[in-house]
Amino acid sequence: MANDRVELPGINGELSGNRDVSGSLKARMDRCFLEYASYVIRDRAIPNVADGLKPVQRRILWSLHQKDDGKFIKVANIVGHTMQYHPHGDASIGDALVVLANKRYLIERQGNYGNVYTGDPPAAPRYIECRLTPLAREELYNNELTEFSPSYDGRGKEPVVLPSKLPLLLMLGTEGIAVGLSAKILPHNFIELLEAQIAVLRKKPFELYPDFIAGGIMDVSGYDDGRGSVRVRARIEIKDNSTLKITALPPGTTTESLISSIEDAIRKGKLKVRSINDYTAGNIEIEIKSPNGVEAGKLIPPLYAFTACESSLSSRITVISDGRPVEMTVSEIIRRNTKDLVELLRRELELLEKKLLEDLFFKTLVRIFIENRIYQKIEKCDTNEAVYQAIYRGFEPFRDEYYRDLTDDDVEMLLGVKIRRISLFDINKHKTEMEKVEGRLEDTRKKLKSLTRYVIAHLKRLIESYREQYGRLTEIGKFDAVEAREAAFKSFKVSYDRKKGYVGHKIAGDEFQFACSKFDKILLVFRDGRFKVTELTEKLFVGQDLVYCDIPDRDRVFTLVYQSKKKTYVKRFRFGGTILNRDYQCAPSESKIRFLEPDTPDEIYVKYKPAPRQRVDQQILLPAELTIKSAKARGNQVTNKDIASVRSKPPRNWNQDAATTVLNFA
Repeated sequence: MANDRVELPGINGELSGNRDVSGSLKARMDRCFLEYASYVIRDRAIPNVADGLKPVQRRILWSLHQKDDGKFIKVANIVGHTMQYHPHGDASIGDALVVLANKRYLIERQGNYGNVYTGDPPAAPRYIECRLTPLAREELYNNELTEFSPSYDGRGKEPVVLPSKLPLLLMLGTEGIAVGLSAKILPHNFIELLEAQIAVLRKKPFELYPDFIAGGIMDVSGYDDGRGSVRVRARIEIKDNSTLKITALPPGTTTESLISSIEDAIRKGKLKVRSINDYTAGNIEIEIKSPNGVEAGKLIPPLYAFTACESSLSSRITVISDGRPVEMTVSEIIRRNTKDLVELLRRELELLEKKLLEDLFFKTLVRIFIENRIYQKIEKCDTNEAVYQAIYRGFEPFRDEYYRDLTDDDVEMLLGVKIRRISLFDINKHKTEMEKVEGRLEDTRKKLKSLTRYVIAHLKRLIESYREQYGRLTEIGKFDAVEAREAAFKSFKVSYDRKKGYVGHKIAGDEFQFACSKFDKILLVFRDGRFKVTELTEKLFVGQDLVYCDIPDRDRVFTLVYQSKKKTYVKRFRFGGTILNRDYQCAPSESKIRFLEPDTPDEIYVKYKPAPRQRVDQQILLPAELTIKSAKARGNQVTNKDIASVRSKPPRNWNQDAATTVLNFA
């Protein structure tokens, strides 16, 4: 057995008798992958533009239609029935049914279907019930117009698409990820979609924008007919000076995820609140308390900037159209739906016309059969064929009264007329019934001739019936983008401990104390004229020669007095732009800063050290007329004397009677 050679076809050339099958294996892999990709795209993830449904949704609705008796049905029973058509397990069917039911249009719920506001899960399928809504019963089904295909195991038939008279694709919205493409279709308002269909039929312009069950506020400036995105916000109201109330959420957000995002922003120092309380039950209600001394309204910008109170939703309308995936716009979808609606209503009217014609035809035959006693002609017939021929001959004189020739099935129907009906036949009653059928037939033909008017009337009836029930929930507005830096809450207190040489927001120092946000940088200026900008830090060692620390403002003017090589200079300058953590000089190397203040003081008081034959011991500088320079520019020379002190206010040892020189740089 050890020397036996086993050939394994389709693995590699060496094991299969040195045959080169790499090409055939690659071809098989390519073919299998393409078949899998095609299946996922067409039969799993992407909705069909014809009825707006994914296969699992279509199968659920078809099962509900088959089981519908007007009563609530256990969801577990519907899931089990749907498994006759859907080969992917009960969990996926149950989840899809709950999602579809929570969209409120097609499935009426009874029991715990979860909470779209809080994110609470639904009860198990055996505990909850559902049934079709009247809207679904009236507008989704028509077995005579439905095309069927075999189910996955060949034991049954399922609809290829439902003959839906509703624009379900844009009503429900959906998401799907397939091989190489994805779809994200935002839900739209039902009434607005119907009004847009009327506008299409009247060849008038229209605009359509999303509408979400959670409500909220939406900026549609970037929607671009379904090819762009929308920005959505929670609705935040000011309850009082210290309390905010959130009453609507952005779509895709729950109260739990929203509160979690607020707590995360607090931990990162982007926001500061006193407390968060969730009172959500039937309606959304989250209360946020502001810190002491902070107005509640000041919390709104950072809530939008740093939490899930604002988000952006992109739209990508990918659908299956005529068996292929295509990308479409909202306008193209609604025009396609309207075209399909017109064709569907036309086919329904034609079907009704045919039924009415047949009804009128049969009533006419019965009247002629009884009034003219044609039934008596079959009494002497010995064979079945003779019976048929007698009836055919009996109807020949009346051929102009009915629209088509008799068939054997028609004769069989006449032979089934009961003697009781013949004996009690009421000519006037039968005539009235025929007039009613003729009236309905005439009305149907009028509708076919003015089909557009009939479709518009159909849409108007739907609008009138459901306007109050399905009003717009999401408010459309326009809001400016919130800059994170401007909205950030200044929750960090920076200070400098000169004795230990540390600066940061976790330093208990008593110099350069200021508040800043997570996004702020820190400007550090040292005694030797060196400066740099660094990120906010908990604790940074800078030594004991720090002369200035604050949030940098590249356009703010500073006034500087420094000594360099026994000469004293003064200048006004701006720090300008800097690279993070890179050293710069606002005074030449080996200089010593004697005075640095933001803005321009009215006067600078300079006190000189005593020296032999020195006539002037103090001097006042008027820097307002100095030209503003760059940080690295040299200043204007003041003196070459040794300086004792430089102040923007008169020092204690300032001698008002001593000789003082006023130095004006104008």
